[in-house]
Amino acid sequence: MQPLSGKQLAVIGGSRGVGRQIVEAGIREGARVLAVARREDVLLQLAREVTGIEVFSVDATDEDAPSKVFELVQPDILVLCAGAIPPATPLQQLSWQEFAVNWETDVKITFHFLKSALSQPLPAGTTIIVISSGAALAGSPISGGYAGSKRTQMFMANYAQKESDRLKLGLRFITLAPRIMSDTELGRHAITGYSRYLGISEADFSNSLASRPTSSNVATAVVEVSKDPDQFKGKVLVVSEKGLEAVP
Repeated sequence: MQPLSGKQLAVIGGSRGVGRQIVEAGIREGARVLAVARREDVLLQLAREVTGIEVFSVDATDEDAPSKVFELVQPDILVLCAGAIPPATPLQQLSWQEFAVNWETDVKITFHFLKSALSQPLPAGTTIIVISSGAALAGSPISGGYAGSKRTQMFMANYAQKESDRLKLGLRFITLAPRIMSDTELGRHAITGYSRYLGISEADFSNSLASRPTSSNVATAVVEVSKDPDQFKGKVLVVSEKGLEAVP
């Protein structure tokens, strides 16, 4: 039997990048998959290219986005990987609006969906996976508030797990923190920005990065933790090309 056979998987930010890889992995592993994103045209193209998925267009930063999604599906696995491309500019050259873009997207989306998961609540046994970033652990000095926003996602997943345990809701919250992925738009943006900032070639900067994962590695990690979520409940896991590593 396929690992996710019979499971309902909802991917918020499922139209491109890591989200799309997770959608495709879910289908391969036997799940019923709902891909959620803002742009309907991109979702319709995705539905033509990935047989068997369902799609839903909504702005995930809207307060009522979770209720709209949960009316369509009560997910066994909910993955939050939607977010904005951060700046690639030093702090002193940013406006507040540029600095805060990931707080107004990544953090807001996570807040709304975790709050809804706890307050509806989602059924006991549901697994909620937050896609954060390795930048949350190491910092990212030319990406404005990006690293701080991704760290806050980690904190929120931790708070949500404690609330689920306190209220005996039976939910599992897991955070994945991928290192820079050169095969995603965000990863390429970071590589271009840092190589320019450091005055070195993109190849030299890429070669300086240790244990770079691919977006496919992250999708594999989602499947892995979904197979045995109790083992990973409440944990933060770094994703590299070597696999998963728990953060103490």
